[in-house]
Amino acid sequence: MNSFEDMVFFVDIEPLFSGDRERTVERLKEYYRRSEALQMMISAMLERHGLPAAIRGRRVLMKPNWVIHSRRESDDWCIRTSHDFLLAALRAVLSCAPERVLIGDAPIQGCHWDQLVTPSFSGEVNRLGHMVHVPVEIRDFRRKTFEPWLNNPVTDRYPLSEYAVFDTGESSYLEPVTLGGRTRFRVTDHDPRVIEQRHTPGRHLYTITKALFDYDVVISLPKVKTHQKVGLTAAVKNLVGLVGDKEGLPHHRLGGSLQGGDSYAGGSRLRFMAELASDFADRRQGKPLYRAGSRLSDLFMRLVPGEIQDSRGAWPGNDTTWRMVLDLNKIALFGTPDGQLAPEPQRVLYSLCDGIIAGEGDGPLNSLPLALGVLSLTNHSGMNDIALATLMGMDPERLPLLQEAASLQGPGSVHLTWNNQEVSLEDLRSFHIKASPPPGWEVVFYSSPEP
Repeated sequence: MNSFEDMVFFVDIEPLFSGDRERTVERLKEYYRRSEALQMMISAMLERHGLPAAIRGRRVLMKPNWVIHSRRESDDWCIRTSHDFLLAALRAVLSCAPERVLIGDAPIQGCHWDQLVTPSFSGEVNRLGHMVHVPVEIRDFRRKTFEPWLNNPVTDRYPLSEYAVFDTGESSYLEPVTLGGRTRFRVTDHDPRVIEQRHTPGRHLYTITKALFDYDVVISLPKVKTHQKVGLTAAVKNLVGLVGDKEGLPHHRLGGSLQGGDSYAGGSRLRFMAELASDFADRRQGKPLYRAGSRLSDLFMRLVPGEIQDSRGAWPGNDTTWRMVLDLNKIALFGTPDGQLAPEPQRVLYSLCDGIIAGEGDGPLNSLPLALGVLSLTNHSGMNDIALATLMGMDPERLPLLQEAASLQGPGSVHLTWNNQEVSLEDLRSFHIKASPPPGWEVVFYSSPEP
């Protein structure tokens, strides 16, 4: 690639309903079961934008949103990329005759991989690959797993040689909020000493799977849902799953807004003590004192008055997570295999978003089903997510992640279509459905009154 000026950017949204009576969770669930019809829709979208020619004879990385295994039936539809959706997308990709396909992600460290990638699912993936003589691999990108309730950290699951380490340095989106001396960056259930080493003034390290660089075509497969730290997770946020060491991903800063952090609003000393106790525990994962620190943290949190107690950056004032996510998008667009950021884009990122049934409420881990009823295909993540936020009744201008992401690929225009007809963002508002926000997000979430 030479520059973004050579790109024709598009956001192609395919609605699966013609009226509100068809826009129900029960009806939309049927699309996941109608695999051939879903594959045909996906294939038609790929064809419209020339992806069959781009895929033919090339290596394809398919990156779903596999944040966690299903803990209840509805999680299959509104927490993670549906297996049925992924299999339909895989069949569409395989019909384009790629050289090989890799399906990979890095879920949260407590995800049970064997419950996520079940024998029946992996067997069907292998069967589809054998039918067309294309190797298809499924890979877990995590270097560490840890279940807090078992206190069982497993580290260095894969060698660092399988990853590229990037330092976004002073160009990092985190740099403006990086203080001198000891940093305050945190990520829940991870040792704070690691993140303090990786993010200091002028230094911001990320461990990215080399699969991003070894494969020719990248197709991200996000699940569209609300997110308690950034408002919305879709194409932009889904790239977090390319990171092998999540302990190096800043999600918030220690303390409340009156204490120099962004973990919660205000300056509650009880919450701050709970955070310090949590730090004590996370430095001792795998040791007996871990449980003592965790219990002490829980005790302090139970004493905090109010409905929203355990915030950990889950509020609109979080000024950290969106910056980390944009660093990863910059790496994905401009990164080279040797861990450098090139001045010109190195690859095109395609996103095929599973918004048939979206997630609303306390996402990303406790979402409830939302009858959004759309698929979207794009090569411009920022504008795609602005369009999806509009369809969910959000105000994109109040979500820093989306506003900054929209400018990451330059000032070029983006061709936005709905049902293969050119539309504006204002046109999309007539199709919006009011998604329930995460706790505490009500005051900034909606852009239009409830119909």
